Amino acid sequence: MSLHVACLCAAWCRTCESYQQIFEAACAELPQAGLQVRWIDIEDEADLIGDLDIETFPALLTADDAQVRFAGPLTPQPDTLRRILRAHLADATPARVDADYIRLAERLRTQG
Repeated sequence: MSLHVACLCAAWCRTCESYQQIFEAACAELPQAGLQVRWIDIEDEADLIGDLDIETFPALLTADDAQVRFAGPLTPQPDTLRRILRAHLADATPARVDADYIRLAERLRTQG
């Protein structure tokens, strides 16, 4: 089972700009997990984002092949991201999320 991990940001966001390296490094620490990692600029990939309205950056989406496990804003500390990734690799509990996040996860799954 794959775990899709997407960080949703915007090019104009300075927090996102400095977070991209942290995000990529934390995901790279788990190569055995087979993460499907995406950095998504919400403006450049507006078609992919659809109607999802993101108010706080960075936002994170984690989803397995069947359900969304986490969706929402994330503090930009590496340890927070590492903790979330490890927890979601160990526990397949679905999250209660907005339907727009579920649709985004479906689009990410089909893009592989």
